[in-house]
Amino acid sequence: MPISAQTLSKLAQYDTPTICNVIELFEVRPNHTGFMDGRIRANFPELPPMVGFASTAAFRSGGPPTGGDAYGTIDDQVRRFEELPGPAVMVFQDIDDPAVGATFGEIMCSVYQAFGSVGLITSGGGRDLAQVRALGYPVFTGTTICAHAWCHLLHLGLPVRVGGLVVHQGDLLHGDANGITGIPLQIAAEVADLAEEYVAAEKIILDYVRGPAEKTLPGLTAAREQLVAVLNGLRQRVKRA
Repeated sequence: MPISAQTLSKLAQYDTPTICNVIELFEVRPNHTGFMDGRIRANFPELPPMVGFASTAAFRSGGPPTGGDAYGTIDDQVRRFEELPGPAVMVFQDIDDPAVGATFGEIMCSVYQAFGSVGLITSGGGRDLAQVRALGYPVFTGTTICAHAWCHLLHLGLPVRVGGLVVHQGDLLHGDANGITGIPLQIAAEVADLAEEYVAAEKIILDYVRGPAEKTLPGLTAAREQLVAVLNGLRQRVKRA
């Protein structure tokens, strides 16, 4: 399903928790699924949200090549960007346990960014963090490691499991300081359109508790009930769509 540049731009205006909240309105997946767990963290939480399409690979660095056709190169990865419907988010599953070497450094991130990638996620580690931060290139990792060890790329374009989430080539991902979620392609445009209304609904409670008026439990209950009513209305709209 094609996703327009306008939709991607809208999605990038909102934080990842808001995107998760809006996805829940559609009831297309259980609420405890579809996002990466706390093992994957933003290295540069100050950067704005990242939105793009997964370019997947496995990674290992704990030993020399073992032969076979599973290995790929960074050139092969960049070549696959043309198959994606939009900007690439690199997604690596480190198959060493624990991770041995860094999945990425300054050179790899510079290459990916130069060819249009908007971020990188790995279940393993990264390095050259000061240099990568200077690129303004968001990276999400499980750890930090100073050496790249053997550095092998494998199984390009095949499904990977990172932070408990199975990611397929071309999946739409959204990430920021709070973590990473997948966005089902069939509802991406609607999620982008509804996000502003969801944020406005949350302001009902925020405006009450942050406002100058005296705070009372009946007042809080009324604000909360108003919020629930608005969200229920949004749920009914997406069901009718």
